Amino acid sequence: MQRLQSVLNTAARLVFSVRRSEHTTPLLCELHWLKVQERILYWLCVLAFRCLHGLAPSYLSETLHLSTEVDARRRLRSTSTSKLVIPSTRRSTLGDRAFPVAAARAWNSLPPSVRSTSSLASFCLHLKTRLFAASFPR
Repeated sequence: MQRLQSVLNTAARLVFSVRRSEHTTPLLCELHWLKVQERILYWLCVLAFRCLHGLAPSYLSETLHLSTEVDARRRLRSTSTSKLVIPSTRRSTLGDRAFPVAAARAWNSLPPSVRSTSSLASFCLHLKTRLFAASFPR
């Protein structure tokens, strides 16, 4: 992650033609670029949105399940929310990085106002605004 962030920082310095010693946070903020960690969360959430709305390949869509779809959870209060079921894993190194686990955690971390967006363009706009505000607090 650190190497990818370094490449992103170098690209921001190149765009503004500043020295290597310059701090990159104001540059990234002015370019409106997300940091690497937020970029990963962004694409996981976009892919989860596509899976839930039938815009992704079926082999990915079949791995994500809303809590309302699970029979054992239908009587819980959490079924009124649009949260995903997080599959259990045995290994934190490989299992937590698998798409169904990582996408479900990223999706569930979003506020309901972002999750309930109906169109992809609107979802991407709200998601990037939220991640940008979390990445660069003012």
